[in-house]
Amino acid sequence: MATPYREILDKVRLAFPQPVSDPIHDSYFIHSIMRALDQVDALKTELPILGELVPGDFEEARKSTLPAGPSSVETVTSDLVGYLRGMTIFGHPRTQQNVIPPPTIPSVIGVLLAALHNPNIAWDEYSRLVALAEVEAVGMTAALVGYDPERAGGVFTFGGTGTSLYGVKMGLEKACPDTIHNGVSEDAVILVSDAGHYCAANIAGWLGLGTRNLMTVPTTDDNEIDLVRLEEAARKALTEGRKIAAIIATMGTTDSFGIDDLKAIATLRDALADEFRLAYRPHIHADAVIGWAWSVFNDYDFEGNPLGFRPRTLRALAGACRRIRHLSLADSLGVDFHKTGFTPYISSLVLVKDRTDLHRVARGPEQMPYLYHFGEHRPGMYTLETSRAGTGPLAAIANYRLFGRQGLQVVLGHIVEMAQLLREHLEGREGTTVLNRDNFGTVTLFRAYPPDVDTFAIKRQEFDDPAFRDTLLSHNQWNRKIFQYVHSEAMAGRGVVISATDCYRRTAYGEPIYALKSYILSPFVDEADVEAVVEKIMEAREKVG
Repeated sequence: MATPYREILDKVRLAFPQPVSDPIHDSYFIHSIMRALDQVDALKTELPILGELVPGDFEEARKSTLPAGPSSVETVTSDLVGYLRGMTIFGHPRTQQNVIPPPTIPSVIGVLLAALHNPNIAWDEYSRLVALAEVEAVGMTAALVGYDPERAGGVFTFGGTGTSLYGVKMGLEKACPDTIHNGVSEDAVILVSDAGHYCAANIAGWLGLGTRNLMTVPTTDDNEIDLVRLEEAARKALTEGRKIAAIIATMGTTDSFGIDDLKAIATLRDALADEFRLAYRPHIHADAVIGWAWSVFNDYDFEGNPLGFRPRTLRALAGACRRIRHLSLADSLGVDFHKTGFTPYISSLVLVKDRTDLHRVARGPEQMPYLYHFGEHRPGMYTLETSRAGTGPLAAIANYRLFGRQGLQVVLGHIVEMAQLLREHLEGREGTTVLNRDNFGTVTLFRAYPPDVDTFAIKRQEFDDPAFRDTLLSHNQWNRKIFQYVHSEAMAGRGVVISATDCYRRTAYGEPIYALKSYILSPFVDEADVEAVVEKIMEAREKVG
């Protein structure tokens, strides 16, 4: 007679995929997944969200307790689907909200397979050929950006912040050797543009450098780092006897897709290293988590234009490529496949020009006596993480094989074309102005103005002239009302989901410029969806008054 624990155990075992093939239970497993997908599909309407918006009661959620006994797969599945209510559908053509793409089917399957068999790519013994997928993805990306695959290396990590953290840490070890053992005992600075990602502040704090050693350099009107001011900041640090842990070149800013001049930054770095007779060469990390994908156009025939992009689109692609093609000059760079690579979260790769740089952060085997007794691939010796899922590499390699170079060119070219069409429509209206027209990505920042405002002159006046401070602040508030109207309309199924930024950049006199933002990443967006944005903005201008 079975004991109570055995009876419960038999039921619990049914909730696991079976370790030995069992056709009946395998069918149950597949059916369970299909049932979950069916329930999600039932939430889809014409709206760019799943189901209806449901406010989250976070105070009540904090009071949650563990259930007394087990439940069923079916009940839990329904509960899980419920958490998706109100989620934005990022692949919807009426979603132009942020740098979050819809994932492809193969990349989702890659995540599912890795989740199902749970490889830990810290060691090939625990991941087998999934570890090989990581190395293949590293090799493909290295070749794509212009690194020597035989010399390059890299690892998948916990996000874009993780890629920059690795880059800065390796640079810190170059500038201040053996910091990993002795701690930070010297002043070392990080240089980054004021449009660079705020993760630089996190990294400075978490590495023990301190945020006071983060030197933010102003940007030009094109939202790229000001090279004159960069040189001034670097000279000041070196003259004061401080080390340069890293220079972060932002290759596609989050808000405006500004791209730093990496070639000029590398030239400046080399000149300063020689002039100051540095015992190290300051590390350049390219934060290319968004811009990396434009590397697929490095060998595109822009004159022949075999894919037939429109002239304005072609110019935008070439404009981005003129900077992205120099990624190989960086000592390390970050890649987010879950941004412009169309995979699910999280799939981030830190790529290193010389893989021996990773040995600067390695641990000794005596610290890990229960690991690495055999096998030939042991990245866990130098990764920050001791557990790393195989989901990121399998998702990345899935999309590399799905798209190939030409497929990525087509998808990126299309969404850039849609962004350019949006700019054409916005620039064709008297009441709107594009703020980042000289940045060539898929994000468009723009402002709307009340009637009788000279939109040809106001942008420059608000940016340069302190006498327009009150006007600027008034228009900031007016654009917030525009955004609130457009958002509420989208949630009611009438319009397009866009986003906004409280500080696209600061004026010459220090005030933030509020901007409306369209971020096109769905391959399903077409011209009608672009026109819908403009029409809704025009409608909002009338309603807001």
